[in-house]
Amino acid sequence: MSASALRAGLPGVRMNTLAAALVLLLAGGVLMLIQWVGIRAEYLADAEAQARVVASSSAAAVMFRDAAGAADTLAPLASVPMVRRARILDDTAAVIARYPQTDGAAPADATTDCRRGCTWVSAPVRLHDRQVGVVQLQIDMARAHARVWGLLLAFCIAALVAYALAYPLMRRMRERAQGAEAQLRYLAHFDPVTGLHNRNAFNAQLEDGRARGGRMALIQLDLDRFKDVNDKLGHQGGDQLLRQVAARLVETLGEGEHLFRLGGDEFAVVVLEPARVAQVIGTAEAILARFAAPFVVDGVTLSITASAGTSLWPDDADRLDSLAANADMAMYCAKREGRNRATAFEPRLREAQLARIGIRDALGLAIAAGQLALHYQPQVCARTGRLQGAEALLRWTHPDLGTVPPSMFIPIAEEGRLIIELGRWVVAEACRQMAAWHAAGHGYVRVAVNLSVRQTRDEALPAFIDHVLRTTAVPARCLELEVTESVLMEDTDLAVSQLARLRARGLQLSIDDFGTGYSSMAYLRRLPIDKLKIDMAFVQAVPGEGEAIASAILAMADAFGLQVVAEGVETTAQRDFFRDAGCQHLQGYLFGRALPATEFAASWLVAHGTPGAPGDDSGRHPDTTMQARAG
Repeated sequence: MSASALRAGLPGVRMNTLAAALVLLLAGGVLMLIQWVGIRAEYLADAEAQARVVASSSAAAVMFRDAAGAADTLAPLASVPMVRRARILDDTAAVIARYPQTDGAAPADATTDCRRGCTWVSAPVRLHDRQVGVVQLQIDMARAHARVWGLLLAFCIAALVAYALAYPLMRRMRERAQGAEAQLRYLAHFDPVTGLHNRNAFNAQLEDGRARGGRMALIQLDLDRFKDVNDKLGHQGGDQLLRQVAARLVETLGEGEHLFRLGGDEFAVVVLEPARVAQVIGTAEAILARFAAPFVVDGVTLSITASAGTSLWPDDADRLDSLAANADMAMYCAKREGRNRATAFEPRLREAQLARIGIRDALGLAIAAGQLALHYQPQVCARTGRLQGAEALLRWTHPDLGTVPPSMFIPIAEEGRLIIELGRWVVAEACRQMAAWHAAGHGYVRVAVNLSVRQTRDEALPAFIDHVLRTTAVPARCLELEVTESVLMEDTDLAVSQLARLRARGLQLSIDDFGTGYSSMAYLRRLPIDKLKIDMAFVQAVPGEGEAIASAILAMADAFGLQVVAEGVETTAQRDFFRDAGCQHLQGYLFGRALPATEFAASWLVAHGTPGAPGDDSGRHPDTTMQARAG
């Protein structure tokens, strides 16, 4: 704690100490009063008992006015220190005897000659139940007072010792309390990880900007794939990265630009009185440019990007929560468009967001409502043109929206766990259709199901596939799983581990859209895969510049003993090129469009005949394949 804080706290410590001292003194006074009353009552009880003893011994002397006998009765009082004086009076109040005998004072009122140091007690002298006189004793209260003063002294010493011990303790407690209060005030407005202002300060800044009545701009910033950093380096490594990000952002901002950490990997910049809209975009782009240089955390080099969304006040919103929601909406739009970019809010984004929410809610009900189906597109042997199988494409027909294209609902499903439920439905439906075709006498075929990013990280996926294969009695070798090259590049170790678990069950594995992720040969050697699928963009670039890329992919696959599928073949020139280049499988509109399962079976499985006996796929081409995916 700073010296100024200590000085500010000293008056409070003194006041608290003074209050404690006053309370202690009050308690001591009450205690001494109680002790004095008790000691005095004890002394008076002893004196009254002594007076009764004398009275019982002097009854005859009083009856006969025997002064010598009465004096003998008082003589033993010499051994009682508390008795100063004593006297025996008859029923006419005449003094018969006194102690000490030299005491000539015998006032009629027994209390007139006793001050604070003493008190009088008396006992009646009775004979045959008749009072014949009275015995009066003057009691010295000095010893009682001494006892009280002794207790008071002991109490004062104890109180002083307690005060001496309590003062530094109270001071330390006060300092700690002030430190805790200061920490709470700090945490109320600052982020403990980065030291930046937090969400409370952010809200206060927006309120202040609105109160001024001027223009504001909000830049919402979110790190891309920050979860991967936490998974790889732990939360401490993630915190180190956040601190480095905060330091770079602070260096980027200028006058009137305020940085906040809202939580997690989300930051915000409030720009006060922007001169023009271009300034806001320029600030956002300058912030993103700061991520060009890699970060180093615990010796690990990290290439991190960020996505930003901007919104203007009052141009884009008439409420502060709407301003923040608009910037957040624009930021997620930037993520969907490829990340590492800034997007300005536009009203169309709000309309698109509402539409996305509607599609997401409807998609959640589509499976149970039976609105999903798989359509199959034929896949043929490049050499013979014989049917090899089909790629199953996911279709959704909504009663109100009509046919919803996969390019619209698949990205929405991938934003949450809905894609896992959707992917499991595709696996189960593909296996069910394989079993149905087998039961119809067409033999078993292999079906490849496309796996999303979330599915490749689903630890329960292998067990689910085991259950589906066991329920449908489809052999594991008939199910092929496709993963995109970009999915594998995000977390190679996790992907290899998951794929190895799946391949150990006898499943076939392939990489879809190959060529878009810039895989190296060393990378391919690690993957437990059986097949590559050339990306459609390279296929459609044949003849032309796509030939060199396709030839390189085919040569690489041949070196690693992998089969290749060319997807998107639409012309005879493309067919001839890939056939002559050694590609095993072809697929595209040149051979047929996707059809529902029943139409596909009638057009291809029945019309082209089924090799081998019903229920036996031994006569079928060894790589008879059906690929099922969302596409």
